[in-house]
Amino acid sequence: MPTEHPPLTVAHHPWATDLRRPRMSNEEDVRPGLSLTSRHLVRDGVPVIPVTGELHYSRVPRHRWAQRLRQMRAGGVTAVATYVFWLHHVEHRDAPRFDGHLDVGAFLDECAAAGLDVILRIGPWCHGESRNGGFPDWVRDAPVRHRTDDPAYLELVREWFGQLAAALAGRCAGDGPVLAVQLENELYDQPGHLVTLKRLAREAGLTAPLWVATAWGGADLPAQEVLPLYGGYGDGFWVDTDAPWDPTFRDHYFFSHVWDDPGIGADVRRAQHAGPLAAHPRTPSDLFPPATCELGGGMGTAYHRRPRPTALDVATVAHCKIGNGSAWQGYYMYAGGTNPPGDHGMQESHATGYPNDLPRLGYDFHAPIGEAGVLAPSHAELRRQHAFLAAFGATLAGMPSSLPGVRPAGVEDTSTLRWALRADGDSGFLFVAWHQPHVPLAAYRDARFRVALGGTELVLPSRPIDIPPGTLARWPLHLTAGGVTLSWATASALTLLPGDVPTLVLTAEPGIAPELVTADGAVHRAAALSPLRLTSAGGALDVLVLDPESARTAWVCEDGGRRLLLCADELSWGPDGRIRVRTSDPAPAVRAYDPAARSFVDLSFAPEGPAAARVADAAVEELRPAGPAVPVAYGKHEGRPSAPSPSVFDELAAVYRVVLPGWAADEGLDVLLDIGWAGDVAEVRVGGRTVTDRFWDGSRWTLSLRDAGHRPGDAVTLHVLPLAAGSTVHLPRDARDRLLAAGGQLLAVDDVRVAGLRTWHER
Repeated sequence: MPTEHPPLTVAHHPWATDLRRPRMSNEEDVRPGLSLTSRHLVRDGVPVIPVTGELHYSRVPRHRWAQRLRQMRAGGVTAVATYVFWLHHVEHRDAPRFDGHLDVGAFLDECAAAGLDVILRIGPWCHGESRNGGFPDWVRDAPVRHRTDDPAYLELVREWFGQLAAALAGRCAGDGPVLAVQLENELYDQPGHLVTLKRLAREAGLTAPLWVATAWGGADLPAQEVLPLYGGYGDGFWVDTDAPWDPTFRDHYFFSHVWDDPGIGADVRRAQHAGPLAAHPRTPSDLFPPATCELGGGMGTAYHRRPRPTALDVATVAHCKIGNGSAWQGYYMYAGGTNPPGDHGMQESHATGYPNDLPRLGYDFHAPIGEAGVLAPSHAELRRQHAFLAAFGATLAGMPSSLPGVRPAGVEDTSTLRWALRADGDSGFLFVAWHQPHVPLAAYRDARFRVALGGTELVLPSRPIDIPPGTLARWPLHLTAGGVTLSWATASALTLLPGDVPTLVLTAEPGIAPELVTADGAVHRAAALSPLRLTSAGGALDVLVLDPESARTAWVCEDGGRRLLLCADELSWGPDGRIRVRTSDPAPAVRAYDPAARSFVDLSFAPEGPAAARVADAAVEELRPAGPAVPVAYGKHEGRPSAPSPSVFDELAAVYRVVLPGWAADEGLDVLLDIGWAGDVAEVRVGGRTVTDRFWDGSRWTLSLRDAGHRPGDAVTLHVLPLAAGSTVHLPRDARDRLLAAGGQLLAVDDVRVAGLRTWHER
């Protein structure tokens, strides 16, 4: 028998408090055109919802900075967040470094050239899976009370802030690219110390319109001194090996008005605090809007626990936050990278007392932009949300979130539909999120929504529909454009293209027929990719619906005039809006929608450089077999399996030579290795030097030969340690199944593909 669901009803609830303007950015650290309110950020008089993506310049080759920033901009990111790791810059006290990939001033210049704001996370303690939380060893070993107002510690901080300020040479002041400065990280119980750090930063010449601090874990923050920032991860490597899917992760697949996440950093918090922390409110203050800095753009991989989020996992968490009323979307990580070399490694590990062993070099994080600069499917899922925020953020920012009368009973409720409303009393958007990992959801049957907006009630769709698993929807309600009011639509708002007749672009959800109803009650059904002209006494509006497949290839360029583009390859651009394509195909195929012609047109591109794009399978030769039997475990730390030592790895790992095609040496190509493999731990070495490493989680592994410093004649070798079938490390289900089917131990190199990518620019 089908389940009978209660009516899906929601009423708009206005703001609970009056709009307020804090001192920050309004009376202190004023920047013309910028203002923070208790509801949203304002730029040049217009409310905005920023999108921040985390990229660590010191984990990315300097020659890639400009490319990564273009990739971020093309994904709808408006601001770059970056840790400034003290450990990376001043590993040795007498030799501070701000050159090469550590030239933070040059990185800020690149951000400014790309048209991106910067959130500078200056520490002194950062974490970010860095050793000692980012403290150099000489700081860690200093006889001071770290992360407190101990005068001896503050002297070390003053020295560091002074070095950083000198390297930035005034870029972190006035009207420079730095929008915000984050003080410390995950500091829970010392509001006074945050005020001290703010004072020291100001004295050094580090300042910005906004000062921020992480607020999760019930952090006690100094009132009015910092904007609280929240986070949300749908899974995490920091819980125990045998732990089930934690409720703190599951929470983020639901709509709510609770912003704190007590699970982020809980393992480190337990290690640093002997007693329980005081409980504090889990919602933002009345003075500041709800803002995030660490929505999971992916997830890192620890040796003992190896989560592998899908694109839909990542997108659902972000989507729910928008429905919850987010005024600022921030992702950690948005672009992965590689740890720089160091005397003792730069990553956190059991050897340095951390609860987790992390790869020594690889910091891919399953991010939308991976370690090798390759876009993951999550890039497409998120950029559609960001296009929506760019087009409708000015109105959405003024819309409070309202939750329906019937909500899920808890994180184990898989039958109550998850949805929310953001509205201003007259118009709004209905958000639906019907996806979660690990515990599958069944189709929600016979859904129909009743939404009370002001003195009217909308009922949609015209007849009950089924909501398939995997549905993420943001349906417009009473949306007016071009003088035409769309009462509602069962397709998600993507963007609004300018023109004599504007074009509202919607994306269809898989399994849900798009239905549009105008203010006169007329029902319209638009064919995919064929614009529907709606008219009224007030004007005209075209509605263009993208089918789900086309939506996955959609890009919205906000620069040089908003444009809708369709392309399966990677697009990027800078502030001038000139499109670049990176592809392994012989030539790019990019279509742009022309609102005047009401059709898509092919764009013309010219190649950069003479080398032709190539793709080939690489031969793989075994140079040395693996040891006859690997152990089930290599030791434990606080009950968690430890990674094998370098000497054990070298003793037991199989070694393979990757035979590259001759064209891989062409300078005009960006050559990638894409490796299908299975085992435990692997390294890639170029000319005998380890360039990156990874713990196996069932996913493919991509690396850039250019970034690895490969030169013609360099040997490329793949070193793979088998994984014992009895290992207790936590793996994704498909990877665990493959391990169990392998017998005693798992070791495989399935294939190695070589792709030479060519870049083209718009004529």
